[in-house]
Amino acid sequence: MSDSDRPISGAGVSHDSEASPITGAAEVSAERSIASERVPLYDTDRVWTLPNALSFLRLAGVPLVLWLILGPQADGLAVLVLALGGLSDWLDGYLARAWHQTSRLGQMLDPIADRLYILAVLVGLALREIVPWWLAVIIVGRDVFVVVLVPILKTRGYSSLPVHFLGKVATFCLLYAFPLVLLGSGQDGGWLQLAWVLGWAFAIWGTALYWYAGGLYLLQTVRLLRSTPPIDGRSRSSVTR
Repeated sequence: MSDSDRPISGAGVSHDSEASPITGAAEVSAERSIASERVPLYDTDRVWTLPNALSFLRLAGVPLVLWLILGPQADGLAVLVLALGGLSDWLDGYLARAWHQTSRLGQMLDPIADRLYILAVLVGLALREIVPWWLAVIIVGRDVFVVVLVPILKTRGYSSLPVHFLGKVATFCLLYAFPLVLLGSGQDGGWLQLAWVLGWAFAIWGTALYWYAGGLYLLQTVRLLRSTPPIDGRSRSSVTR
């Protein structure tokens, strides 16, 4: 396997893989020494597989959710589309592993879809004045912060960092937070009011963990800069988040 296909710190092979943070020069060196012995990270390079088709279908739901929130304000239908998107997220990962159809494209599409759903719902709620704009800026700012790290990583031959567990937890919280806030907005009493309370709890914890994970990614970047010399025309390595 070429150096361009290997992960930092043993990033996994499936859509739901977990990876540990970079721990220093020894680990990076060890990864390089055994790179040629690893099995391929991906089962296929094909674009049109059923798992990828589900991912594309999930992406197509993003503008639909935003329209349902802002247009007819059909909040129940918007939450239903979000729930179907979550189901397709699980299903495409399961099928990719079961049918040996894991791909680089699939691993790229999943986190992109997660962030676009969060962004769509967040913008929709902010425009309807259900959540404050400063919260939207804080959450979007974290993604901008991580994107800014990419050019720095490329000076060491990497394109991204392995996904931290806390980053996954934060994304999970935010994916559930705003649909619950949407369902419970304007409701007085009953289970919908409970949904509103739970939604804000998820939003607060999710935002805090989101930025905490961003700090961990910064720490990983600093460790990588200290342990890996700049590239000089060598092939670039990459990690699909």
